[in-house]
Order: sequence, then C-alpha cells, then structure tokens
Amino acid sequence: MAKRVYQVWKGNNRFIFGGRLIFGPDAKSLFITISLIVVPVVIFCVFVARNLLHKFPEYDAGYAVLIVAIAFTIHVLLLLFLTSSRDPGIVPRASHPPEEEFSYNTSAPSEIGGRRTPGLQFPRIKEVMVNGMPVKVKYCDTCMVYRPPRCSHCSICNNCVERFDHHCPWVGQCIGQVHYIIFCLLSLLCIYVFAMSALYIKILMDEDYPTVWKAMKESPASVVLMIYCFISLWFVGGLTGFHLYLIASNQTTYENFRYRTDNRHNVYSRGCLKNFLEVFCSKIEPSRNKFRSYVQEEVARPSPFIQNREMVAEDEPPRGPRAKVEDDLEIGGDLLKISRRHHFEDVDEELNSRDRMVNLVSDSDLSVMDTQGPVNKREERRSGSWNILPEVLSASSSLSEAGVVSRKEELNQP
Repeated sequence: MAKRVYQVWKGNNRFIFGGRLIFGPDAKSLFITISLIVVPVVIFCVFVARNLLHKFPEYDAGYAVLIVAIAFTIHVLLLLFLTSSRDPGIVPRASHPPEEEFSYNTSAPSEIGGRRTPGLQFPRIKEVMVNGMPVKVKYCDTCMVYRPPRCSHCSICNNCVERFDHHCPWVGQCIGQVHYIIFCLLSLLCIYVFAMSALYIKILMDEDYPTVWKAMKESPASVVLMIYCFISLWFVGGLTGFHLYLIASNQTTYENFRYRTDNRHNVYSRGCLKNFLEVFCSKIEPSRNKFRSYVQEEVARPSPFIQNREMVAEDEPPRGPRAKVEDDLEIGGDLLKISRRHHFEDVDEELNSRDRMVNLVSDSDLSVMDTQGPVNKREERRSGSWNILPEVLSASSSLSEAGVVSRKEELNQP
C-alpha cells in the first residue's frame, strides 16, 4: 500500500489526524504553556471578575470585564495552537542533489585507481539578487536544496524553515514572521489581568477596607495575580518589545544575533511602516508541503559519479580484441602453473618472475576472482597449498592449450 508523505517524513516532526496537524518534536511543552495561561485566567474569573459584575451598575459594565477576559484568553489559545500545529514554512526536501549544479574540472584532474579523472565540483554557496543586492545562499546537505534567502536549518526539527526566527521551546515549534503577534497578545492579556486585579483592590479600599493591607487580605487572589502578571510581563513584555524592534527593522532573531557585528546593509528593510504592514497585513502563504499526498516514486537517475566514470572511460583509448586474448592467455598460463605447485614459496617466486601480470589483469577478471571470497593467507601457509576452484583450473588449462596451438601454427607457417 502506498504511503503518504507525512508517514515517511525525514524531519523530527510529529503528525496527528492523518497529517493534518504538524507539531515539533517537543510539542509536550505546549501543555505547560497552556496551563500557565489558563490557570491564572480561571483564578481571575472566579475570584476577581465575578466580584466585579455588580460594581458598575451603569450599562452592566461589570459583565464586560468577565467577557473580555474569556474572549481574550480563547483568542490567545487559538493563536497558540495554530502556531504550534501549523507548518512554519518548511522548505520541501529533495531526493537527490541538484544535478544541474554539478560541474567537472578538467584543468586539474585527479588520480583515481591509476587513472586521470576530471574533478567533480559542487558549489556550496550561490549568489541571488534580492532588491537589487547580491545575497549568498548556502546548500543544505540534509535537505539537499539551496536554502532560500532568510532560510535556516533548525537542528531541533531537522528542517529548513523559511524566514527562520528561532525555535520556541514554549510552543514546541519553529517561529516565523506570522507568529510574532502571539507575543503582543500575551503581553496585552497580562496587562489586562494586572489592571483589573489592581482595580478590584482599589474598589475594596473605597468601601469597607480603608488600608491596602486590609484590602489585600480580603482578596489574596488579586495579589497573587498581580505578582504573577508583573513577573510574566518582564518576560513576555521584553520579548514583545524586542520583536517590535525586529519588525520595524525587518529582521529575524537569527539574523540579529548572527549578523549583529557585521554592520551589513539590511537588504530586506522597506521602511518602518511597510515592514509592519508586511508582518501584520500580509497574506499567510499555504504550506509548500502536501503531507497528506501519496509518495511518488521517482525514476532512478544516474549518479554524477557514474557519469564521471563514463567520461573517463570515453577518454581512454580502445583496446583491441587481440590484446584482450593475449592477456587471457598469459593469466591462464600463470593459473595453471600455480595449480601444479605445492609450496607457497615456489608460487611467490613464480609470480615475482612475471611482473607484467599485475598490469595486464583486467577489471572483469578481478571481479570474478573477488566473488570467490578473500584468501586466508594464514591457513594457506599451514596447509602449504592454494585452494583453486576446478572451474578456474579448467578455464586456465583450456586457455593455455589454445595458446600453445596458436603458437605452433604461427611457427609452422612459412
């Protein structure tokens, strides 16, 4: 049965609902993040917002406090879930390197197996034009593609991600440009809960609890929420301010940390206003990966190394059938003599006297000898003889007899 793309995906992602949702390898941290948001909001709704329902009799404004808190939380959780379960911009993998980029350097050939072979070259870096400026793009050995501009390979997800910002452990997914808004919404939620909790303390002080300490004792939940939101706001608010700066300058976190000291010109910036419009008002592009589609079997292509070997074979001068027959006759005669020897030392002397044999053995003869398995020299020395198959002996004897007959015919001719 044919498999779908998500079933054979080579990245570290996790898929659910038949490949409809894609998560990172550390998606379990999403439950911790959700609990850190939901638990404080539930405490706020039960102990603070519920007591504010009738504190604003005009237009029943107290109900708006509870409704806004619930709606705000649902919106944040929905964006958080979409951020964690959506394709962040994964570049599709290739099944083989781009063969059109291979080239052969014939000016500096190399020696391979005693033959001069043109060197195989593959550019690791290319230059592309972005807004009229040259930008270098690198080749990814894992995904076997040239990374688009602003793309980087995430070592956690094991994918190349377009406009890669960072891998967020709280979301369990890579962060791209469309995910910046979640930090802004989390900061606004912290500010809202903090402000409403402080307002409830102020209302208690205006009624029956004239001092701050008495009001805090009356509503300890408000104090806990204020402390929690204040600490969270330092973390989430700091990220919000930093990402607002990145949006205004059209940068990513990865680019800011890596190229901070290079003082290079930012070729992607289009002005502060256009940069904000690009992030908050641009259309979200659909995923380039069809995870639910079936895997298509590709036609096998010849490897560039095989093509390189064929180029070398074309450059070599052709060898005639006469030279091949002479090689076979000499090899057959040597094998026949070896079969009649009983001592390893005699065989070595015989082989050393025929220095030409090494140069005349063809690739096909070597492949036949290799299929018989390696020879254990230690066992051969103990037995004092060589183990040669009967097929080799018969072939060598027939070749030797044919050589003797041909030489006699040549001598008998006038």
